[in-house]
Amino acid sequence: FSLLALESDEKKNKSYSIDINNSKVLNLQNDYYLLGPGDIIALQLFGAPEFSGEYKILNDGTISFPLIGITNLNNLTIEQATDLLTNLYSKELLRGDLFLTLVLERPIRVSVIGELQRPGLYSLTIDEMNQTIGGPVIKNSGLPRVVDAIQKAGGITQDANLKEVLLLRRLPGKEKEYKVTKLDLAKLIFEGSQNQNPFLFDGDIIRIEKSKNQDNKVIDLANTNLSPKTINVSVIGEVKNPGRYELMANSTLNQAILQAGGPKFWKANKGNIEILRINRDGTVTRKKLKFNLNKGLSEKYNPPLKSFDVISVNKSAIAKVSSGIKVVADPVQGLVTAVTLFKLFDD
Repeated sequence: FSLLALESDEKKNKSYSIDINNSKVLNLQNDYYLLGPGDIIALQLFGAPEFSGEYKILNDGTISFPLIGITNLNNLTIEQATDLLTNLYSKELLRGDLFLTLVLERPIRVSVIGELQRPGLYSLTIDEMNQTIGGPVIKNSGLPRVVDAIQKAGGITQDANLKEVLLLRRLPGKEKEYKVTKLDLAKLIFEGSQNQNPFLFDGDIIRIEKSKNQDNKVIDLANTNLSPKTINVSVIGEVKNPGRYELMANSTLNQAILQAGGPKFWKANKGNIEILRINRDGTVTRKKLKFNLNKGLSEKYNPPLKSFDVISVNKSAIAKVSSGIKVVADPVQGLVTAVTLFKLFDD
């Protein structure tokens, strides 16, 4: 993986922002567990066993130890915390040797943002029951990994770029320094590359960008356990059975229209099909297409659908004229002939 460092400038009171493009490259290094609020540690003092015991890190990252008082261990590795406590106890005891171990880890909380069904903050444990939308319940045992967090967030969207998933991780120390790892989850899915699915640490941020170009693997991705299994779309207008339908996540425009019984024989304008899509920012996009069963998966001719899409099969010119005649003819039915009615339209 390529590791990048991201630094804040707290000393100058500047706002903190993550700039991946302007980050500097660090040497590869192992990741160590960082202590934080909720962790329980065991302190064994060789020179004063009466002060040994288990201690919990409070919300502010501190512990009140015997003799040395309140000490901040937040965001330190076990080794760093051991060195700090050894130095402090050496000032109070003739023999300050000690042994520090982690007894109970706090829950892992990670942020999952970007192209996901339910982006947000999630808490993960060693025993999780996750489920992508419409998919089966997946039991994950063991330390949480990147894929576990994605599944808990409901899975990816069709626009997700799995080739460049960003994992941001806090570095040890008081300063807010991060490193970024670029993951290629497409290699994990299609090649089984497990090193693209690392263990998660508390405070990690997973960011999935939007893909600029959808390729032919969109159907393959929809069949993985990282994607929702079903979507809900509405088909309205000149189809035999208009309504709301639950479809497989890889369904296309043609499949949705056929699920609704297909276009009505002469009332539907097969060259005027519209997809109305509600975007995350509340805007609505409208796309006009032609219904053509000879077209396979294609953004231009037969695009894959998303949840809450509305497919409108509009009326043909003949259907519009027929509807207009019906509106006019109903009140005068039995009084004029059809020939007379067409003459009235001509006038």
